[in-house]
Amino acid sequence: MAQFILSSFRGHLTNNATKISFKTSLLRPLLLNNNFSTTTPNNNSIQNITVYGSGLMGAGIVQVAAQNGFKVTMVDIEQAFIEKGKKIIDASLSRIAKKQFKDDENSQKSFIETTWSNIKTETNSEKGAENTDLIIEAIVENLETKQNLFKKLDKISKPNTIFASNTSSLPISEISKITERQDKFAGLHFFNPVPQMKLVEIIKNDQTSEDTYQKLVDVTKRMKKTPVTCKDTPGYVSVRLAERGEATTEDIDTAMKLGAGMPMGPFELSDFVGLDTLKSIVDGWRKDGKIDAGLVAPIKKLDDLVKEGKLGRKSGAGFYTY
Repeated sequence: MAQFILSSFRGHLTNNATKISFKTSLLRPLLLNNNFSTTTPNNNSIQNITVYGSGLMGAGIVQVAAQNGFKVTMVDIEQAFIEKGKKIIDASLSRIAKKQFKDDENSQKSFIETTWSNIKTETNSEKGAENTDLIIEAIVENLETKQNLFKKLDKISKPNTIFASNTSSLPISEISKITERQDKFAGLHFFNPVPQMKLVEIIKNDQTSEDTYQKLVDVTKRMKKTPVTCKDTPGYVSVRLAERGEATTEDIDTAMKLGAGMPMGPFELSDFVGLDTLKSIVDGWRKDGKIDAGLVAPIKKLDDLVKEGKLGRKSGAGFYTY
């Protein structure tokens, strides 16, 4: 399911999918272990961040980091992808500037220019890793691709550089095991759209050090986000709520927006992310065989939509018609 769904149920899997109630899912943010740091920026804190991936998530992370004073490098494999990411950031900054400085064009301009002054771009992945304190990966949701990237970066990054993945479905322990810095590796999952969503999940593997964890808490708080701690377990696909007839697609989306304060409901967000992407994630869990088969069984509604070419917003139809 979409990034919100995949993560908002992280750590709440049970042996029987039908035992997971919609009411419980709404309480997810309240049930997490909120371990907030009281540290403040110092000479040992993270100042320079590199983000791999310039799509919606990557560009959003770059933007919020740059807005809050971090020096950020946005890396992608092609300049065309970089340009798309820059357009995403520019459009978002313009909206924020107009909202924050409604009648002050000079302040709007200054806000945008200051943010852009903190951003640089790079298509050379090795150069992007030079002299950075934190690397955040936000590329395609494929375990092997992520592992290959981190394996390469592990050899060229500074020994104290922290690695983080924005994955919403893959185990951090599996991604990190190919590196020599598992103590400096964690999940750092932002929610979409990044500039608007306050919650950030910090997912620790068994070897993540306390120093790494505290630095990531500090980073997220300096980005004006609210960090919560999660166990390294896969998310849960709550489209089954609708499939079981417990609520309609529309009612679930309405409940999540009005009851949990989400800007988009889970099905709206699924269409936004792409149903083919979501199906790929669920199929990957099932193939992996590490999750109870009942939780990752094929979802007829999702499979049918993908088969019909209804992939969400990008195709003009998904759970909804656009």
